[in-house]
Amino acid sequence: MESERVFNFSAGPATLPVEVMEKAQAEFVNFRGIGYGIAEASHRSSAFEEVIDGAEANVRKLLGVPDDYAILFLQGGASTQFAMVAMNLMLPGKPALYADTGAWAAKAVKEAKLFGEVTELYSGADSEFTHIGDATQWAIDQEASYAYICSNNTIRGTQYHFFPDTGDIPLVADMSSDILSRRLDMSRFDLIFAGAQKNLGPAGVTLVIMKKELADRAADTVPTMLKYSTHIDKHSLFNTPPCFSIYMVGLVLEWLVETGGLEEIETINETKSHALYEFIDMSIFYQGTAEPGDRSKMNVTFRLPEEELEALFVKEAAAVGLTGLKGHRSVGGIRASIYNAMPLAGVSTLIDFMADFEERHG
Repeated sequence: MESERVFNFSAGPATLPVEVMEKAQAEFVNFRGIGYGIAEASHRSSAFEEVIDGAEANVRKLLGVPDDYAILFLQGGASTQFAMVAMNLMLPGKPALYADTGAWAAKAVKEAKLFGEVTELYSGADSEFTHIGDATQWAIDQEASYAYICSNNTIRGTQYHFFPDTGDIPLVADMSSDILSRRLDMSRFDLIFAGAQKNLGPAGVTLVIMKKELADRAADTVPTMLKYSTHIDKHSLFNTPPCFSIYMVGLVLEWLVETGGLEEIETINETKSHALYEFIDMSIFYQGTAEPGDRSKMNVTFRLPEEELEALFVKEAAAVGLTGLKGHRSVGGIRASIYNAMPLAGVSTLIDFMADFEERHG
């Protein structure tokens, strides 16, 4: 029952819309009258074809993806994309440009260096990755293979609010933690990827949206399963895909369409994040960790005066049905992940708890 559910602020795997969970529950044993569940269905069946085609159609609808872009549902998580991007897109003698905004971008840099030269486009290290600034002012080497960013940092609570203009150089973005949370001009990007387990669905599938022509860059030495062209040619069905995860992503996409699309979800996300940041800024007890101009609307990070109070905050919050608030182990503090599926009521309940906790411990 919905009344028994807690508000799950985990950074990922993260909360899913209740409506999606209930529909999956209703269809789990008998998918739309076929007599068995979609988790049992062949990926070559008409039932699954309906699922994956519907998911692709809704990605195109929500983001306005043109026909010259491929939409892929792959395995291996965003971490595999760190390598796939480089091995498919790196051109001989042409460096790749990477903006380092924290842990996930740094992991991507490490993988890219296995396949060619990497040039630092930007580094937030001096500010301990609490700042990004205006990426439109970055100087882009037009002789580079591509430019790469991670649009939202779940650990530090930062997010790009301005994207770089890369000219003729392909722009690649890891959007694992803010995909479909706001409107996006797809013409600015040549390849986007996102692990599903934050805004799209359960873990197990990774969404890739890319210009088809980019797939032609891959050298013959790239393994078959790691070539984008392999999956474009076979409509993400070269091998058995994560069928159930794709089905769940399809339900989330339907929910987004029914909610009103990205314009509506962006407004809701703005309302949620504004309310929480406004409360933090008015408090002398809570301290936000990201620079105000670069704050994430997906992951709100903050500290309390003492680590002991942070531990107590997490414990007491869980006791009243507010879970997943402990900050990433590498930085500590508190992190409230308020992805698309987090309702306004969850944020309001958290703010009420924060006010009460401050009154009792401040």
